[in-house]
Amino acid sequence: MTTIALFGAGGKMGVRLATNLTKTDNDLLFVEVSPEGRERLKAEAGLECVTQEEALSRADVVILAVPDRLIGKVLSGFVSDLKPNTAVIMLDAAAPHAGTLPARDDITYFVAHPCHPPLFNDETDLDAKKDYFGGIKAKQHIICSLAQGPEEHYQLCEDIARAFYAPVMRSHRCTVEQMAILEPALSESVGATFAKALADATQAAADRGIPYQAAEDFMLGHLTILLAVAFGHQPGGKLSDGCLLAIEEAEPVIFKEGWLDKVFDPASVKASVESICR
Repeated sequence: MTTIALFGAGGKMGVRLATNLTKTDNDLLFVEVSPEGRERLKAEAGLECVTQEEALSRADVVILAVPDRLIGKVLSGFVSDLKPNTAVIMLDAAAPHAGTLPARDDITYFVAHPCHPPLFNDETDLDAKKDYFGGIKAKQHIICSLAQGPEEHYQLCEDIARAFYAPVMRSHRCTVEQMAILEPALSESVGATFAKALADATQAAADRGIPYQAAEDFMLGHLTILLAVAFGHQPGGKLSDGCLLAIEEAEPVIFKEGWLDKVFDPASVKASVESICR
């Protein structure tokens, strides 16, 4: 049996992870510094917290469900108290890629991040369809990285990640640098920015006299087929000649030349995670 300490257990993400971990056979210890968080954990999951000292003295694995910018600071506060060979699991690659983790060679640093439920899925349960974040009802994929530590710790930590992000389908192994390319570069610098641009464009259409609901229905409906074609989920799907022409004319208006190279430039990715951790 593995003894797992979850730090930040009373946060929104922490409660979600704690609830899933209770479905495993591991020995669980929950740590939360804020009174509000402890009350939330008790009210929503029926779980009680222990002291940080007790958790650190017993834990084989420590999970940090804390904001990216605080990981280095929080970990520096107790890294010397960890038992040798302890595995520390983080939920994002920003801190390890930015170099904010304290140095200690006899512990493991592991990162596990959710892909979140895919747009194209086989969910039939209504609650699963509405679990957009994942980790409750909807199935999702995850990304994992062994930043430092023995190879045998990879499987241990991946199994724990599969449990706290459950239900999980595929688990992909990447390097920390590759995870930073996926987030923040791909998912936030590109994905989130595009999502905001789509919402802004929909509102701009409504501002020109179209009922907003009509504009939203039109945009979201078209996105379903456009994304299905773009990512190859529509068998035999292809864009019309008119659509291809619209893309050709719009790209130089909307995008700066070379924008992909700039977003994914290693220096830009590193600067982005460093900014997040500040």
